[in-house]
Amino acid sequence: MVSVDEWREAFKPRPVHGYLEDTIQAFGDRPAADFMGKVWTYRDYGAMVEKIAAGLQSMGVRPGVQVGLCLPNTPYYTVFYFAILKVGGTVVNFNPLYVERELAFQARDADVRIMVTMDLRLIYDKVEAIRRDKVLDTIIVCPMAKILPQPKKALFCLLKRKDLAVIPDDETHVRYTDLINIQGSAMPVAIEPLTHVAVLQYTGGTTGVPKGAMLTHANLAANIEQMRCVFAKAEVGKEKMLCVLPFFHVFAMTVAQNLAVILGAEMVLQPRFEMKALLDVIKRKGVTLFPGVPTLFTAINNSPMTKKYDLTSIRLCLSGGAPLPVEVKNNFEDLTGCNLVEGYGLTETSPVAAVNPLDETSVAGSVGCLVPGTSVRFRDLEDPSKFVAEGEKGEVCLQGPQVMLGYWKLPDETGQTIEDGYLHTGDVGYQDPDGFIYLVDRIKDLILCSGFNVYPRVIEEAIYQHPAVEECIVIAISDPYRGQSPKAFVKLRDGGDVNAEDLKLFLRDHLSSIELPREIEFRSELPKTMVGKLSKKELVEEEEAKRAEIKACH
Repeated sequence: MVSVDEWREAFKPRPVHGYLEDTIQAFGDRPAADFMGKVWTYRDYGAMVEKIAAGLQSMGVRPGVQVGLCLPNTPYYTVFYFAILKVGGTVVNFNPLYVERELAFQARDADVRIMVTMDLRLIYDKVEAIRRDKVLDTIIVCPMAKILPQPKKALFCLLKRKDLAVIPDDETHVRYTDLINIQGSAMPVAIEPLTHVAVLQYTGGTTGVPKGAMLTHANLAANIEQMRCVFAKAEVGKEKMLCVLPFFHVFAMTVAQNLAVILGAEMVLQPRFEMKALLDVIKRKGVTLFPGVPTLFTAINNSPMTKKYDLTSIRLCLSGGAPLPVEVKNNFEDLTGCNLVEGYGLTETSPVAAVNPLDETSVAGSVGCLVPGTSVRFRDLEDPSKFVAEGEKGEVCLQGPQVMLGYWKLPDETGQTIEDGYLHTGDVGYQDPDGFIYLVDRIKDLILCSGFNVYPRVIEEAIYQHPAVEECIVIAISDPYRGQSPKAFVKLRDGGDVNAEDLKLFLRDHLSSIELPREIEFRSELPKTMVGKLSKKELVEEEEAKRAEIKACH
């Protein structure tokens, strides 16, 4: 095995879009993507990227310009992603399920003035609302019908017309069909991979306040090469990658999209998770690679439909985003015959830092071994100036070429998070003599819900907007399906009158579905520290004790 220093010496940072260009040269006629039965080759993708790059450049996209992508998993995401990078712009990923307030905050913080989205009312109406509030200057609108195969295209236009937005014909809107027909080619742009920010990926970090992790071309290229090593058993030019995790999530962006590109794999795109459609496409396409989150594998294990499908085409399967229960791993392996292994990473590590071997040597309960070129040390929890010995528990601190440049416009936060070249993760763990890492606790306050970071502070701020609420605290509770879910503890104002169901209904206009509290408990008083600050510690301990008692009774 090569040493950390040897791997880093061998790694040559490069612009990310160069990987797509390499694959077009090697596998131009191979399918790049299947979207609901319509297929594009890598050569098709290359032509689209070239045209979109020229169109974006004509709109002023260049180094230093951030472009938002508010898109589900469609061919539009990938071609805009690589086109933006090609002209030196920075991709800013937006969750299409965000409510207007969340879209506006992130767009303002990231200085995004151009947003790419779809002509679906569910997404477009929110983007247009923040444009009317002067948050954005321009919306690039991509038509759903154009990427559908016949007869689905005809049926969609006939039956789903009410789902389509009415797009104004004005200077604030650019239609995809007009953008791609702009004449000329994009001018070459010089990119320094080590310093040029490719993606601004938002995360809650250690404080719960969303902030942009600056991922350079070198960061992403390193993680792509690290994944190439992890997936050494993949057959280049022959694999089929199931892309059901949304590309706006950093795990899917790297391990589904970017990994598929370097492998010359066909991306089997799923715009949303729907069990029958997922099982149908696995059968129809013979999917071989499947990155997912534990809730996804749990849903497949538990679905009564699953036993009707042959899933044995799946060969290599990686779980991330949340702890993978051993029973979920075992059940999925029984269904498919593949090895389902757990990995570990953060937005700040582009995101993969550790992965179990993709074979029978994987260790259940461990997040695996460090990916090539990565080193770790464990900081003493009592004395942060010291580091603990091998096998002892401490805060996981990571160093490697995939570690972010820093937080966007937050030098103090960056300095607190990256010290002496090591990223302080906020996770508590240890490493065994064989190099396997185990996570045992979290310093961070964020909630890992179905593989997504859910920030208690965001939920608390939304709850506080209800006029009946005086105080609230949000914590994580165990969830057998999602891993963790939010629970809210609420104290009402004197005379305040709202029940749990009505408060949840109120929050639907302020939070995305993944952020909605699973439980709301009303109390006459909430715990506080000696200086009068609301305290979560007591509530966390109560919930853990309550659930331990329930488990013991069963």
